[in-house]
Amino acid sequence: MAIETATRTRHPSRRTPGRSSSIPAETTLQIPEGVEGTELEIGGRKVKLTNLNKPFWADLGITKRNLLQYYADMAPYLLPHTQDRAMVMKRYPDGAYGKFFFMKHTPPHRPDWLPICAVQHASENLVEFPIIDDLAALLWVINMGCIDLNQWYARCDDVDKPDYLHFDLDPTKGAEFSQVLRAAQIVRDVLETMGAECYVKTSGSKGMHLYVPIERGPNQKEVWTVAKWLARLLARQMPDLMTAEYRIAERPNGRILVDYNQNAWGRTLASVYSIRPTKWASVSTPVTWEEVRNGVEIQDFHIGNVPARVNNLGDLWKPLVEEKRRFVLEDWFDAAASA
Repeated sequence: MAIETATRTRHPSRRTPGRSSSIPAETTLQIPEGVEGTELEIGGRKVKLTNLNKPFWADLGITKRNLLQYYADMAPYLLPHTQDRAMVMKRYPDGAYGKFFFMKHTPPHRPDWLPICAVQHASENLVEFPIIDDLAALLWVINMGCIDLNQWYARCDDVDKPDYLHFDLDPTKGAEFSQVLRAAQIVRDVLETMGAECYVKTSGSKGMHLYVPIERGPNQKEVWTVAKWLARLLARQMPDLMTAEYRIAERPNGRILVDYNQNAWGRTLASVYSIRPTKWASVSTPVTWEEVRNGVEIQDFHIGNVPARVNNLGDLWKPLVEEKRRFVLEDWFDAAASA
């Protein structure tokens, strides 16, 4: 999902003071049942929740309250991945099967405690995105009708310097999910032989996301350039399985697109632990490489079972928010430049 393309300006940020960093894993919050709306006080911040009985997946019996409860349950694991990052609001006012729209600017009626990341776009004025730093902010955004979360890859102190390089493995027409799993293992093996560790999750939609934690330093264009080089390298090595062709008209069927263009400035993917508006209310879920080898399916992970899974396994993507063992992307600059 593209926010803005072809912009190369400085990106100042504005933060609201006194933010909370996270909530402890043992904290639980129950969204009231049997009421249409409520106001909760969380960490000294008041959050109004509305239309709690509204069906969001009518056929599954999932209401807006259920959606809010899922994110409240997942907050200890989700919040470290959203902190300090601009969040694009993708709103579904009529539920998962209804029309949606993207909201860049945080509405003026936002609470005064909500952290803001102000990003300068070349074709616009400053765009003020919300930041999900704590449970109150998370519930406020979900109450706006957001189902999945779409965050920037870089933090707000410099939104041109991402923490990750990643690939969206997306099946083209005629491709099977089993091919996605095979492609994910090959990408991992290639990256590991090159000295980079990667982590995998289901997209919750059709494919898989592979992320490489990198040391901050390279700008978004440099990260994109390296991702493009790697994607084309993989496609050349496995042309019967993978393609890096971004032009839809020239993209071969029955292949897995190694989508490097999602690394462009201002683009986002659904975040880890995001619920997706699918018929299963599936969740973008970290998986182990053993699970990939054994053949997971997108529908294996959904709103009803992911909280228990993560409480049992912990956050498999915790290394993505840690400072240690991050790859130095500059090591690949020369190879990418000469390709």
